[in-house]
Amino acid sequence: MKEILNHLFEHKTLDKATAREVFINLAQGQYNNSQMAAFMTVFLMRSITVEELGGFRDAMLELCIPFDTQGMPAIDVCGTGGDAKDTFNISTLVSFVVAGAGVKVVKHGNYGVSSVSGSSNMLEYFGYRFTNNQDDLLRMLDSANIAFLHAPMFHPAMKNVAPVRRELGVKTFFNMLGPMVNPAFPDYQFVGVFSLELARKYGYLYQQTGKKFAVVHSLDGYDEISLTSPCKVIDAQGERVVQAQDFGFSAKTQESLYGGKTVEEAAKIFTEILEGRGTQAQNEVVIANAAMGLRTVNPALSVADAVAQATDSLMGKKALHSFKKLVNYQS
Repeated sequence: MKEILNHLFEHKTLDKATAREVFINLAQGQYNNSQMAAFMTVFLMRSITVEELGGFRDAMLELCIPFDTQGMPAIDVCGTGGDAKDTFNISTLVSFVVAGAGVKVVKHGNYGVSSVSGSSNMLEYFGYRFTNNQDDLLRMLDSANIAFLHAPMFHPAMKNVAPVRRELGVKTFFNMLGPMVNPAFPDYQFVGVFSLELARKYGYLYQQTGKKFAVVHSLDGYDEISLTSPCKVIDAQGERVVQAQDFGFSAKTQESLYGGKTVEEAAKIFTEILEGRGTQAQNEVVIANAAMGLRTVNPALSVADAVAQATDSLMGKKALHSFKKLVNYQS
């Protein structure tokens, strides 16, 4: 690792094969905590390259416990986190809205590192028991239209890295990798990222996979369609900008998306939105993102129809029904 660190400290980058090899060694505990922290910090001080990101992704997928959806087409809906915006759990809510609209969702999630409440914190709070049992997950996917894949259960090699990530308490390249290493290898991916530069790298890497995807980044820094500013969308067709009025909504304030200071506060907001008691701003942000997720699966769907389907799922309590089926599932 000393040679690798010296190489990086000289402002040099890693090729894809070296990045993959270093990551595998990292995951298998061949480096000490100080070396791992130094390695992670490099990528906070300079941009990660496409080759490095691709090598890290390949290593994580190689080491993961895969989940076979038995041919069921599914979408992952998630954000990188790390935007430091303290929003409510938008992507987690969107997952249930998309599931409620009839699309299979394989949600890849984890505990929050740089935020109060990640998707795993939220589901655990409501009593969901994490599992990597294939049969249970398939039954959840069949009955609730959603399976939740708690990242540590599918990426056991990451247990060596987790304490260092927690101690650092800031976004690292693991935040960048999360949406790219879903162990279900989903056919569709709707993902929000915390920077425009990263959005373009995601777009490049996703184009190589052949899957249908949409990457979003709101230009004021959110890793989702925040409706607080214009939002860049990158997909197989290229780049475009969407705004609140494109969904039939008005622009929102950053304050209206606040997610609370504790898991309990976040859970209260989460419940209110799922039960149809969210504010207009909360509901419309969830619906806009869910509409984009639905159009990722079915590009022929008009924006208006996608918004209508997402609205029906949320306000018609279909998303709530999907959520209850998941958290109340008994193997």
